[in-house]
Amino acid sequence: MLVILSGVAGAGKDTIKKEIVKRMENVKSIPSLTTRAPREGDIPGQTYIFLSKEEFEAKIKNDEIYEYDIHHNHYYGTSKKILNEESKKGIIIKDIDVNGTEILKNTLKDIKVVTIFLRVPKEELRKRLENRIDKPSEGEIILRLNRFDYEESKIGLYDYVLKNEDLEKTVSIIEEIIRQEEKNENN
Repeated sequence: MLVILSGVAGAGKDTIKKEIVKRMENVKSIPSLTTRAPREGDIPGQTYIFLSKEEFEAKIKNDEIYEYDIHHNHYYGTSKKILNEESKKGIIIKDIDVNGTEILKNTLKDIKVVTIFLRVPKEELRKRLENRIDKPSEGEIILRLNRFDYEESKIGLYDYVLKNEDLEKTVSIIEEIIRQEEKNENN
C-alpha cells in the first residue's frame, strides 16, 4: 500500500511522515528524486536522491519515473524501481504534490493508493514558512503561497482531507487511517 500525503509547502507533510514512520514499524518512507541542492538535515539516499538536471532528464527519457514535476525550478519525482521494490515489503508513506498524486492514482494498478490532503489556513502557512529551519526568502514564500489556491482546488482527488492544526491529533488520525485501510486491503 502507498499512502500519499499532499498539501501546500509548509503544511507539515514531512514532519507527519517522519512521525508515522517512527510510530508504525510496518510503514516506511522512500526518497524522492530531486535536482535541488541538499539542505541541512538531508541525508542523500534517505531523504532524497540528489541528481543533476541531466541525470533526472535521462531517467524521464528512459521511463524510470512514475511521476515528476518542477517546483521552485527543481525537478522532483518518484522512481519506479524504488517504489515497486519497496511496496512489496510493506506500507510506504510518501509526500507528493497534487499533480503527482493524480498521476499515481491513475497509473498504479497493482498497488493500493491511499491519498491524504493536509490543509492549513493561508495565514498559518505564511507563519510556518517564515519559521522554517531552511529560511526561505520572501520570494520563495510568495512563490509557495501563490500555489496555495491551485493545490486547494485539487482536494477532490483525495480519499481524506485533514486540517493540520495539531500535530499529535493529525498523526493519530493518519495512524488510524493506515490501520483501517490495511485491514480493508487484507479482507
